[in-house]
Amino acid sequence: MTIQQRLPDQKVPDHFLTQGLTGWLAGIVCAATLLLASCSRPAGSSAFVAIEHEISPEPVRVGSATIILKVSDASGKPITGAHIAIETDMSHAGMSPGFAEAKEAEPGRYQAHLEFQMAGDWVILLHIAQPDGKKLERQIDVRGVRPN
Repeated sequence: MTIQQRLPDQKVPDHFLTQGLTGWLAGIVCAATLLLASCSRPAGSSAFVAIEHEISPEPVRVGSATIILKVSDASGKPITGAHIAIETDMSHAGMSPGFAEAKEAEPGRYQAHLEFQMAGDWVILLHIAQPDGKKLERQIDVRGVRPN
């Protein structure tokens, strides 16, 4: 004699279905991202711009300071004729920003005078318009401006 036991009807909980759908969607998004990244062209070497900076006095103190920027392309050739607008901000809210414009002193070498109104951490934002019309922005962190 065989005894058959009937198992109760089992339902799959909804959260298992949702997790499965979420996994599939995440997989599709990852695959699409990889596909797009592999199909895009890398930026040419002309898109690379190197910016070296020097701020004096060193260490930076409250008051006037001078920043010297050396701007060059991927091959190290100076970029001349750029327009560089500078914005200085404290790293915390509450201070009004300072503004300056860097002037070209030599080919690819730009200079500006900055004013640090108080001690603390500052951020210098460079807004650069190259002669060919391309624009770029760079940020320089200035940590620990000292009291005078």
